Amino acid sequence: MPIDVVKTLNLVSMRPITAADDAAVAALVRTNLESFDLAIPGTAYYDPQLDHLSAFYQEKPDQRLYLVALDQDGRICGGVGLAEFPGLPDCAEVQKLYLSDDQKGRGRGRGLMETIEACARLMGYKRLYLETHSRLQAAVALYGKLHYRRVEQPCPTEHNAMDRFFLKEI
Repeated sequence: MPIDVVKTLNLVSMRPITAADDAAVAALVRTNLESFDLAIPGTAYYDPQLDHLSAFYQEKPDQRLYLVALDQDGRICGGVGLAEFPGLPDCAEVQKLYLSDDQKGRGRGRGLMETIEACARLMGYKRLYLETHSRLQAAVALYGKLHYRRVEQPCPTEHNAMDRFFLKEI
């Protein structure tokens, strides 16, 4: 079931990723990880699909979605995705939540998370899993505020450098 999402929150619009967005989203992810010294194997920095995210998410539109956030000038300033998570039943993984530095601290991350949660429910998921790193303190704090509970890693994943794992019933 393809979901066409266009939402305005805090003057930022969101829409599904397209091939034209791939380079900007990959740069956003890599820049963020570099700023936290996480440009290392076992993080999204080295994901084989990072430079072609649109193809990855569009490959299974009934199970995957990636939203890009646009600033007032139409530039990509953030994004968040979800994809099926085989480690738990009826579960999707929240993936690649990143914002440009000028958008941080303005409620944008919360808005992206609330939107992707709503999309996950519409897609039939019952729970959301995510993994992050303790260096990403703002993200860890956000997940707590949104009632994600910390769990042990339920199964091995390609992001073996991550050290914080969360789950939420939706």
